[in-house]
Amino acid sequence: MLSVSCATQPPLAEPVELTVSSAIALTEPLEALKPLYQAEHPNITITYNFGASGELRQQIQSGAPVDIFISAAQKDMNDLEQDGLLLPETRNDLVKNQIVLVVPKNSTAIQSLQDLTQESVKRIAVGNPDTVPIGRYSEEVFKNLNLLDQVKPKFVFGKNVRQVLGYVESGNVDAALVWVTDAKTTDQVNIVEAIPENLHSPTLYPLAVIRASVHPDQAKEYVQFLLSPKAAEVFESFGFTPVS
Repeated sequence: MLSVSCATQPPLAEPVELTVSSAIALTEPLEALKPLYQAEHPNITITYNFGASGELRQQIQSGAPVDIFISAAQKDMNDLEQDGLLLPETRNDLVKNQIVLVVPKNSTAIQSLQDLTQESVKRIAVGNPDTVPIGRYSEEVFKNLNLLDQVKPKFVFGKNVRQVLGYVESGNVDAALVWVTDAKTTDQVNIVEAIPENLHSPTLYPLAVIRASVHPDQAKEYVQFLLSPKAAEVFESFGFTPVS
């Protein structure tokens, strides 16, 4: 009797789910990158948790099950690093962004930051500086222009940059400072001024693997993918500047 040998099939890779807590401004490029990665790694499911960087940092500090954190500012990442919550040697700067002054689509009264001191300007939307990086950057900008005391009474705080943008889209405020990448997601606002970089701290988006990650090896691989030239092209297509 002849024996028939069957080729041994390679074992299927174990299913892995990675949770990525990310600054909400990165929603569009990260959603575009997810299927590209999952097509090459069918056993890995990427789940995003988008929000204000400060709120996401607080969740991680409280023990939320997160594998990767991407912040819109260095401060929140620094806090996690000081607390010993980052996996060593996994922190990198991912992209840069630019701050712009926006107004409702049909508004013509405001052409520059200086115009925000006019009496006719009643409400200026900014991110809550306690938890929203764009809010901290906004305060830096106004402080460096010696305008903070004049405009601060007009501030309307948003819980994240998308809420700030929404206030302008609806016409509920006269102006706001947001990321240029967010401003490009809508046709309901006009960009009236790009804020010079010398008026604020560097707008870098750091990322790192969380020390408590259940899947640190896979998380490190996904971080390397986000830092790859292929991913850089996607970030650039949404208006971000990759960090070389």
